[in-house]
Amino acid sequence: MSDVKKLMYVNRRAPYGTIYAWESLEVVLIGAAFDQDVSLAFLDDGVYQLTKGQNTEDTGMKNFSATYAALGDYEVTKIYVEKDSLDERGLLLDDLQHLVWEDEDEDWAEKDSIRLVSRAELADLMADQDIMFNF
Repeated sequence: MSDVKKLMYVNRRAPYGTIYAWESLEVVLIGAAFDQDVSLAFLDDGVYQLTKGQNTEDTGMKNFSATYAALGDYEVTKIYVEKDSLDERGLLLDDLQHLVWEDEDEDWAEKDSIRLVSRAELADLMADQDIMFNF
């Protein structure tokens, strides 16, 4: 039996105003460093964490949104965004950062990390996890 656990980090909150989004990103990077099967889910206001052009000047918080671009380097390649949450907020896939990873089996070809999923598909993915962390 494998010691590798399927870990899903579920992000439901806006990126600034609380520490949840930043803490989620930190523990994702830690989990990935320990060779776990890491995936992220963004739903509800959590979809704002991946939007382009974030400006935190008036929040008093550091803008950490560029850190998401490093996820591929940590082999975090499964980023699920609930399409219904995007639709409800008037957002499109083009409003999100372009997150990629390099596939060494295909001569380091860049591949998209973000996968749009329905609520039902996300529920199925969640049911398949060993451990889930909610932020």
